[in-house]
Amino acid sequence: MKFHKKGFKFLPIITGFLLAILFLFTGCAGLINSLGVSSNPSEQSEEASIPLYRDFEDVAIPRELKEDKKNTYIIESSGYRSGILALKGRVERNSLINFFKDNMSKDNWKAITSFKTPKRSIMLFQKENRWCMINVTEKEINTYIEIGVVPTIAGVEPEL
Repeated sequence: MKFHKKGFKFLPIITGFLLAILFLFTGCAGLINSLGVSSNPSEQSEEASIPLYRDFEDVAIPRELKEDKKNTYIIESSGYRSGILALKGRVERNSLINFFKDNMSKDNWKAITSFKTPKRSIMLFQKENRWCMINVTEKEINTYIEIGVVPTIAGVEPEL
């Protein structure tokens, strides 16, 4: 059997390239471990499942969401923060709805009402001195969330 040397001309180059990629990936794994980032998927999922509290101390948000700074408006007065916290991320809308329903009740918010359309969901919550509206809008790439928190007006009963 006779081999053509033409086909084997690139074999050392391809082998070298594959070895370089292999060393690159093993080097990256060592770097990740040296930075303290866990490569254990169960540890990563536990950390990702712990919610964050950003501008509102009693409204938890998923870690997967990033703040949309150009659409966030927060005001602090009389010791309270109010305004709109805008977020976005690649998170499924139904999982966000379930997240907020679970965590808002844990933070002593009372669910007042909610509604859902094919692309948008709005949830309304109340505490003794504040209201919170969460608007979840699903678009092509990201899901957008607006969390609005406002104080109640003394002496005015809400019309529901």
